[in-house]
Amino acid sequence: MVQTIQQPQVVPAAQTAEKQDLDYVFYELTRSMCPECRRIIDGQVIIRDNKVYMRKRCPEHGWFEGLIYADAEAYTASVKFNKPGTIPLDFSTEVVEGCPYDCGLCPEHKQHACIGIIEVNSACNFDCPLCFADAQSGFNLTLEEVDRILDRFIETEGQPEVVQFSGGEPTIHPQIIEMLHLARDKGIVNVMLNTNGRRIARDDDFLAALADLDIFIYLQFDGFKERTHQTLRAEENLLAEKELALDRLHSIGKRVILVPAIDRNLNLDEVGEIVKFGLEHPAVRGINFQPVFHSGRHTTEHDPLQRVTNPDILQAIEEQTDGLFVKSDFVPIPCCFPTCNSVTYAYVEDDLVAPLPRMLEVEDYLDYLTNRTVPDVEGEIRKVLEDLWSTSAVAGSTSVATQFQLACAACNLPMMDIGELADRVFMIMLTDFLDTYTFSLKNVMKCCKEILLPDGKQIPFCAYNNMGYREAARMQLAARERDRARAHHAGNGAGTIVNDEEPLRFVPGPGGRGVVTPPELRERIVERYPRLVSDHFTNGR
Repeated sequence: MVQTIQQPQVVPAAQTAEKQDLDYVFYELTRSMCPECRRIIDGQVIIRDNKVYMRKRCPEHGWFEGLIYADAEAYTASVKFNKPGTIPLDFSTEVVEGCPYDCGLCPEHKQHACIGIIEVNSACNFDCPLCFADAQSGFNLTLEEVDRILDRFIETEGQPEVVQFSGGEPTIHPQIIEMLHLARDKGIVNVMLNTNGRRIARDDDFLAALADLDIFIYLQFDGFKERTHQTLRAEENLLAEKELALDRLHSIGKRVILVPAIDRNLNLDEVGEIVKFGLEHPAVRGINFQPVFHSGRHTTEHDPLQRVTNPDILQAIEEQTDGLFVKSDFVPIPCCFPTCNSVTYAYVEDDLVAPLPRMLEVEDYLDYLTNRTVPDVEGEIRKVLEDLWSTSAVAGSTSVATQFQLACAACNLPMMDIGELADRVFMIMLTDFLDTYTFSLKNVMKCCKEILLPDGKQIPFCAYNNMGYREAARMQLAARERDRARAHHAGNGAGTIVNDEEPLRFVPGPGGRGVVTPPELRERIVERYPRLVSDHFTNGR
C-alpha cells in the first residue's frame, strides 16, 4: 500500500507575513525500512494529537507514515523502564554489514534471548489471512536439528528460561512429541507449544501423548464472534473447537495461555469478554493480547494510520472489564524495549481479582532512570519484579508463583503453598510486534524474542519477519530437506542430517533492500530444484 503523505508547503517569503508551525512534534530519529522495497532508511518518530507515528521517506517510493503508539504520554514516560540489557554468553555472528544485516545474535545486540522460538515446520492445517509466517509447505526440521538448536541455546544462555515450539503449526510435525521431551530432558524449565488447537481438539492419541509432558500451551484464541474467526482465520464454527480444546487440555492438567490477535475494526470490542472468559476457565492461567501486525501474508488492504496498538487494548480492557483491570495495573516490560510489552498479575480467588500493582508500587521499583529511593533490602524486591516483568515469565509456572509470593511478602500478605498459588496467579500481557511501517532498529537491537535456527543463529523476531530472513531461511531449509530425501533414496540414510549440507547464509539484498539468500547459493538451489523459488520482494505481498 503506497501512501500519499502531505508535505509542508514552501511559500515564497514575499507572499507570507509569518512562519508556520508543523502540526507535529519531532520526538526522535531511528532507522526504519521502506514498506515497499525494505531498504533501510531514516525513520522520524513524531507526536501528533497525543499519538506517536513513524514517518519516513524512501528515495524510490516516497513518504510513508504509520501509527506506533496511541498514547504519546505513556510512550515518552516509558523510557524510565528501559533496563540495561544482559549480554548472552556467546554470539553466533560477527559485525560485518551492521544492524540489521548480521543477525545473529551479533555483538551489537543489546539483550540476551529471554524466549527462544523454534519453528519446527513451515506448513499449517489452517490458512489464516493474517499469517505473519505465510505458512506453506517447505520444510520439517529433524529431531537432530532441534537437538543441535537446543544445545546451542544452552551454550549461549547457560540456563535458558523459555523455549517455544512453533511453526507453521507444530502439532502436525510427526516428531513434535519427541522434540518437546527433548527440551524438557535438557533441563529447560518452561517449554511452550504454540498451537491453533485443532489437533488437540480432534486427536485422542495426541492428547494422551501431551498428558505425559510438563509443558505450557500457547493457544490461539481470538474471540467469540463468528465474523472474527472467519475474517482472521478463514474458518467457520471455530469457537466450539477452541472451547473443546481448552476443556480437553484441562482434563489432562495442562496450563494454557490464550493468545488473541486483536484488530481495531474486528474484535477490539471482545477484549473484556476474553479476559472474563480466561478468569473463569480452569485451564487458563493467562492471556497474551497481540495487536494485529502486517507481515507475511497480511500486508495488503490496511491503513497503517489506524492499526491497533497496546494503549488501545489497555483502554478496551479498562472499559470492558467493569473495573477488574484498569490501565494503571499494567507496567511496561523492561527487558525488551518498554513500548513493546506491558504486563500485569492478579491474585484470583472466587470473585476476588487483586492486581499486584494495586498492592505494591511496581513502577517505583522498575524505574531505571530517576533512581528513586524505595525501601528495598539489597535490591531483592526489584530482582523479584524484574523476573515477573519479563517476557520470559510464563503464566501458571511455579517460578512466577514463587516471584509473586516474594513480591507479596513486601505487601505483608500471608505466604501460600507455591502449587496452590500458581493456580491463583493470573497474568495479562500485551505484545506489539513490528511490521514494515513501524520497524525500528532501536527496538530490534534490544529484542529478547529470538528465532532459533539449526546452524546456531538466533534472529530477533521482528527482524526475521520483516527483513527477508524468514523467506531466505525457508528456501534454504526446504532445499536441505530435499537433499536429505535424495540422500535417503540413494541409500545414504533415512532423515539424517547430510554431512555436506551448507549452513544457513544471509546477505543484504541489492541496494540494501532487505536480506536474501546469497546469489550463488540461490542459483545452486534453483538449479537442483527449479520449482523451489522464494523471492522476499513478492512473497506474501
